[in-house]
Amino acid sequence: MSKTILITGAASGFGKIAAFDLAKKGHKVIATAQVYPQMSDLIREAKEQGVDLTVDKLDVTSQRDIDYILKKYGNIDILISNAGIMEGGPIAEQPVDIIRSMFEVNVFGALNLAQGFIKKFVEKKKGGKIVFTSSMGGLWTVPYVAAYCSSKHALEAIAEGLRTELAPVNIKIATCNPGVFGTGFNDRGVDSIFHWYDPKINFTPESAFDGAAESLAHQLDPQSMADVIVNVALDDNSNFRNVHPKDTEDFVKQLQADAWTAKS
Repeated sequence: MSKTILITGAASGFGKIAAFDLAKKGHKVIATAQVYPQMSDLIREAKEQGVDLTVDKLDVTSQRDIDYILKKYGNIDILISNAGIMEGGPIAEQPVDIIRSMFEVNVFGALNLAQGFIKKFVEKKKGGKIVFTSSMGGLWTVPYVAAYCSSKHALEAIAEGLRTELAPVNIKIATCNPGVFGTGFNDRGVDSIFHWYDPKINFTPESAFDGAAESLAHQLDPQSMADVIVNVALDDNSNFRNVHPKDTEDFVKQLQADAWTAKS
């Protein structure tokens, strides 16, 4: 049966791929983008591919945008909360305003929008589903992107709380936790470090970032992660937590086990 699905952060990466794939499957998809130029790109690409896609603007940090979206598209079946940002750097020195901006998008923006749709789900008494794009970084802390990971840790707690609290009203909650995929998201996160970091001023040695290029050289095809997001969104009985690929899931589980014996 066709579903009405709203996706945030659909201008690129997993959100864009999932939006197009869901629309091609016959679902009514509202693909939202942060700024108007991204909207124009999405509209053009959908037309070129012959895909029936509704495109609109939604900056999850803008209450005006959220109010507009809830009023216009309040009767959706599924929310895929995918919008997110990452800026890297040593958390001992990373400017707090940068960290705050990540929390505004990844935590407060996601929660604010979710609360709005939850009220709509409750009002229509038919239930609904929210899928949060989290990260493997929501389950362990990657060096030099610890602030980003902390925002995803917070999102994980919010998702777990919503899952438990909303079960009585038939609202399903799930998270999708990508490993390292080549959407450009990770690359830009590394680039962001050098907009403020200066080895002449900061005590963190520049050599601390030497491994970044190697790790980014082996990123995975994002299509498989988008497939997971699509499948989780459409599955009424999906797992709550969905880490992909399996190697990343196994790695995270081992790190969580090791944390109990780690020394300070």
